[in-house]
Amino acid sequence: MATISARGLSKSYAGKPAVVDLSFDVEPGSVTGFLGPNGAGKSTTMRLMLGLDRGAGSTRFDGKAFTDLDQPMRHVGALLEAKPFHPTRTARNHLRMLAAANGLGSKRVDEVLAMVGLVEVARAKPKGFSLGMGQRLGLAGALLGDPHTLILDEPANGLDPQGIQWMRLFLKSLAAEGRSVFVSSHLLSEMALMADHLVVIGKGAMIASGPIAEFVRSSQQNAVIVRTPDVEALARLAQEHGGAVAREDSGALSITGLAVETLGDLAFENRIRLHELTAKVATLEEAFLERTAGAEEFQAQGLPPVTEGGAG
Repeated sequence: MATISARGLSKSYAGKPAVVDLSFDVEPGSVTGFLGPNGAGKSTTMRLMLGLDRGAGSTRFDGKAFTDLDQPMRHVGALLEAKPFHPTRTARNHLRMLAAANGLGSKRVDEVLAMVGLVEVARAKPKGFSLGMGQRLGLAGALLGDPHTLILDEPANGLDPQGIQWMRLFLKSLAAEGRSVFVSSHLLSEMALMADHLVVIGKGAMIASGPIAEFVRSSQQNAVIVRTPDVEALARLAQEHGGAVAREDSGALSITGLAVETLGDLAFENRIRLHELTAKVATLEEAFLERTAGAEEFQAQGLPPVTEGGAG
């Protein structure tokens, strides 16, 4: 088991900052999701971690830089591109070439092909592979050395729904074995099911780092929905105790800043009848969009008008 420790990662292109003083840890036995809008600097960060780009800062894998590792594939498996292979070699021969460079035998090649579901196309040339099949082959390459650490950039890109579910369960199982898994994705619904921790960046700078539950819990989209015939009385009580109150179109109250238990006790103690008392929990998507608002590389000025029945 090994911890990834990134400190002070920074990189600029033509004077424009792409990554700004990023520091974070990825602990073994967990999946850490790496999130950010397009252009946030996620791929550049991963390249800096592996020594593929020059920049400031350092990353240690169990105390060592990637470039200092002897037979690095046995320590860190990486997938940064969907189709990083020679187009004229077969899938199996592509993996055999990688294996030979790291002192690994053909038996391990066949094992990882089976792990990612590519046995039937092992002797096919990957130049004809779909994007999803290319991702599976890239993942097989990352797994060749049975590494304790995985760094994966958008590994579910191009996979169908069954493939996305397989990827999620597979990465969680690898983390359960004690490995450190650092994975970027734009599929927030999948990340909500897969990740234990998050690193969220915007415009190259840190926005949040920590358990996914804390990130979601910090969202202003969390609220308590209350229906009562005594709307004014409950709204006044909630505000007196530090809650923020908004009226829903349905007539219910949406209250933030107070726990559902607190509101229930306040209503009981003041003899206010309740017809509904429900905790509305923010989704990862809501929390992400809230925290990264304004951090997009390209921002649209508004939504186009939509006419009834379609876009017209």
